[in-house]
Amino acid sequence: MLPSLYAGVSGLKNHSTRMNVVSNNISNVNTYGFKYSRVSFQDMLSMNLSGAAAPTDSKGGINPKQFGLGMTVASIDKIFTQGSLQSTGKTTDLAISGDGFFELKNGDKKFYTRAGDFDIDKNGLLVNPANGLRVQGWMAQRQADGTTTIDTSATEGDITIPVYSKLPAKATTEVYFRSNSNLETPILGPNATPEEIQANSVVTTIDTYDSEGEVHPLTVRLRHTGVNQWTAQPIVTMKQNGQDVEIPATVDVVGNANTPNPNNEFILNFDTQGSLVSVSDSNGTDVKNAGDLTVNLNFTAPGKNQQTIVLHLGTSGKYDGITQFASKSTTKAYKQDGYGMGYLESFEIDDTGVVTGSYTNGQKKALAQVALAVFTNPGGLKKAGQNYYTQTNNSGLANVGEPETGGRGRINSGKLEMSNVDLAEQFTDMIVTERGFQANSRSVTTSDQMLQELLSLKR
Repeated sequence: MLPSLYAGVSGLKNHSTRMNVVSNNISNVNTYGFKYSRVSFQDMLSMNLSGAAAPTDSKGGINPKQFGLGMTVASIDKIFTQGSLQSTGKTTDLAISGDGFFELKNGDKKFYTRAGDFDIDKNGLLVNPANGLRVQGWMAQRQADGTTTIDTSATEGDITIPVYSKLPAKATTEVYFRSNSNLETPILGPNATPEEIQANSVVTTIDTYDSEGEVHPLTVRLRHTGVNQWTAQPIVTMKQNGQDVEIPATVDVVGNANTPNPNNEFILNFDTQGSLVSVSDSNGTDVKNAGDLTVNLNFTAPGKNQQTIVLHLGTSGKYDGITQFASKSTTKAYKQDGYGMGYLESFEIDDTGVVTGSYTNGQKKALAQVALAVFTNPGGLKKAGQNYYTQTNNSGLANVGEPETGGRGRINSGKLEMSNVDLAEQFTDMIVTERGFQANSRSVTTSDQMLQELLSLKR
């Protein structure tokens, strides 16, 4: 009789454990990034009354006679199915679509979570505002040419988003042209008057910058000097006492002779299809007739260092730069790579976790990238409270890398992942657990009544 009592007690105890798990699931139905757990049961050892017997010539085999000694909890599994995403509109709220965990750090301790309700502290660190743990990733490194790169092969570290910090000015080193010079523009000979040149020139203007962010307007004046030939003169100016003052400049085509050009003019030659085919120094010493047709513009503003700007005029034989067609002249200098000093006024986070800052000078620069970690066995992670998990011997090592690579999910900015708890399923489990608990309690009371009957036999 005693084994039946203990079997009933094991049922009561383990159904109580299951009720604890179900109750915890229900209590976290609105916890961001929460993953519900389930309880699996298994039977315990059985007592043998008699063993099995093999068949003989005269009779068949006999099965073993056993009765069980109760049940126990086989496992409590964490179910990492995707939760629905709730839009919040807050840039630093991040949700993961797919596999992966955010990595956060407290000193040398690393934690992992699906809850991305982050914020920025007073030092610009991206943190969990509830406990100050720092989100991990990679910071962008600024290169000498003003570009930024992110090395995701490096060890991840704290992410800083320096709102309202300054972006230093960058001197212009490249200018790209996409303009058209009207084929029907009058051809001007060497004896043309300044008035004729002024009236019949195609002029393009774009602002360039020096290393201190001062603006120097660059004007390129093109005049038709021969059949399919134009002479270009770049002019760089600066403000002095409210007036535009021309800065002495020279141009040089780096061609076959590699001879410096003492003049500030160069020649553009076109084919009969309107494409630029070559560029040469005005004295004809250097000619470039293949690939990217470029001219080096050199000048030195008063009190400044010498500045060289590469003028990209187009690809030889193509139509991606300056062209010559019988249509209206356009004065488009496509782009230049310099800018003045600016302040970081906003930022956004894309699907790959890259944080891109927008500056008041119109520049957009990568600031950092959020890291994601995946595990061979995420069910082996240990819950550490506050929506965090820690690595265990059975979870495998954290494989940290860029989002959307190596099986890692996509990051959604301005959204949070909701709990994956299904209330209908949990209420059903609760009812089943309750009935199981009641049934086991009946087996205990029934066994007790049978013992009472046994004890009453002596009366």
